[in-house]
Amino acid sequence: MDTLAGTEWDVIIAGTGLAQSLLALSLSRSGKKVLHLDQNAYYGGSEAAFSLDEAHDWVNDVNQRGPGRTPFEEAKIFTYDHSQDTVEPRPKLAASRAYTLSLSPHFLYTRSQLISVLISSKVYRQLEFMAVGSWWIHSQEPSQTESEELGATRYFHRVPGSREDVFADTHINMKSKRALMRFLRHISKPKDDEDNSEAEEDLSLPFGEYLTSKLDVPQDLQSPLLSLSLSQQTLQNTSAAYALPRIKRHLASIGSLGPGFGSVISKYGGGSEILQVACRASAVGGGVYALGTGIQSLTDGGSEEQFPVELQLSNGESVRAKSVVGSQWDLPVAQAQSLSCAKIARSITVVSSDLAFLFPVTTEGGPVPVSAILMFPGETLGNPQSPPVYLQVHSSDTGDCPRQQSIIYGNVSVPGLEGQTLLECAVDRLLQAEGPHAVVHWSVRYNHIGHFSNDGLPPTIQTHSPHVYSFPLPSLDLAFEDETVDMVKQAWLMVEGSETDPDDFMIFDDREGTFDE
Repeated sequence: MDTLAGTEWDVIIAGTGLAQSLLALSLSRSGKKVLHLDQNAYYGGSEAAFSLDEAHDWVNDVNQRGPGRTPFEEAKIFTYDHSQDTVEPRPKLAASRAYTLSLSPHFLYTRSQLISVLISSKVYRQLEFMAVGSWWIHSQEPSQTESEELGATRYFHRVPGSREDVFADTHINMKSKRALMRFLRHISKPKDDEDNSEAEEDLSLPFGEYLTSKLDVPQDLQSPLLSLSLSQQTLQNTSAAYALPRIKRHLASIGSLGPGFGSVISKYGGGSEILQVACRASAVGGGVYALGTGIQSLTDGGSEEQFPVELQLSNGESVRAKSVVGSQWDLPVAQAQSLSCAKIARSITVVSSDLAFLFPVTTEGGPVPVSAILMFPGETLGNPQSPPVYLQVHSSDTGDCPRQQSIIYGNVSVPGLEGQTLLECAVDRLLQAEGPHAVVHWSVRYNHIGHFSNDGLPPTIQTHSPHVYSFPLPSLDLAFEDETVDMVKQAWLMVEGSETDPDDFMIFDDREGTFDE
C-alpha cells in the first residue's frame, strides 16, 4: 500500500509490543481489517531486541526524547578495551549482528497461558523454546566446609526445586532439610485437604515472618525461597499472599513439558521473537503494517458514524477507524495523563565467558539449560535494606551471543545511580567467582518504567472514549504474567463486540501459507 491517506479500518493498533501483536493476530484471523502502526522504526516497543549497533541508536533516541516520552530513561552504553590485558586470551566482541539483546527479557513458565495461546493459534511452529535451568542464590562468604575445587559454586548455591533436590543438596543441614520438606508439603497440599486453621491463615504477613512463625523455616532458607517467587522486594516487603502462589507455580511447572525444567525462553530474543512471529502471521492474515508511523492526534466522533475515530498520523496522512487500541506511550490521549508507575534499573552485559557452571543438567534425561536465574539478597551486596538484585544469564545457545560468551540481564527495583551500582556490583561478583578470564566487553544500563504484578492494582484496559482503548504500562516482572493474555482477550472482546464467543479467542484452523517461513 503506497499511501494510507483516507483509508478506513475496523481497528487501528498503535505499538508493536507483545500485547498489541497478539491482539493484531487475533483480530486479523477473525476477519477484521487491521492497521498496525508503530512510531518506532522497529518492532517490539519496550520488548524489542537489538544488535549492538541498533542498541547504540536506541540509547541515542531514548536520551533525545527525554523523560516521559518512552518507557525508558537515562540509558547509557559502556565499552571496555581489554587489548592490553596480560591474562590468557579471551573471546573478543564480535560483529554487531552476532548479538540479540532484549530490552525486557522474561521467561515463560511451562504452564503459562501464553504457551497455550501459541499452541492454539499455531504460532508455536515458528518458535524454538529452550529450557531455563537452575535458580542460584549468592552467598556473602564461601562456606568453610566446601573445598577449593568447587570454584564459583562456593559463592553461588543452587536453590532446590524439588524433594529430590532437597535430599541431594550438600549445603543444607538435616534440620533445615526437614523444615524445607515441611514447607514443600504445605505448599503442595490441595485446598480441599486443608484444615480450617490453614485455610484461615494470615497471608498478609511479610513472607519472612510467615515462614518463621507458621512453618519454622530457618532464616538461611528464606532468601532462597523468596527467589523462587521472583519477588523484587525484600522479605519484609513481600507478603505471603504474593510469594506462596508464585512458588507453587514454580514447583508445579517443573516436569510438565519435560524432565528437569519448569520454564522456557524463545530462542533469538525471547519475547521479541514471539511478537515478531505474531506480527508476521497477522500480516499473512491481512493485517497492514506501518513502522515509523505514529499517531499525532485522534478524535472520537461517537457512535453515530460507521468509522467514528479520525486519526492524524505523523506522516501527515489522515485515516479513520471503528476502534483504536494502543499502549499508553503510543496514544496521544494517554500521554497527556499522569501515569501511575514503578521504575527499575536494568542492565545488559556481554561477557567473555560461557559461565558453564550455571547450566548443569539437573535431571537424568533432561535438556542442557540455556538460561539461569541468580538472586543477590541485599545483605550480600552490603545493604540489608536493599531489595534483591536478579541476574538472568543467557548462554550462547539462546542465539543472543557468540560461542564462549554470555549475556547477563540484570534488574533491581531501585532506579537511577543507586540501582545501577547494585547491578554493577552483582555482575562483578559473578565474574570474580568465574575467574580472571571472565570480563565485561560491553554493557548498557537504563531505567525501565512499568508496573509490578504485586503492586495491588491489577492492570486493566483503560477506556479513553467510546472507541479508544489503551493497554496499561508494561510489566516489570521477570516471568511472563498471565494477566497479559487476559488483557489481550479483553481487548479482543471489546473490538469484536458482545456477540463473540469468548471460547473462540486465539483458536485458529490451519491457513495455507500462514506459518510458512
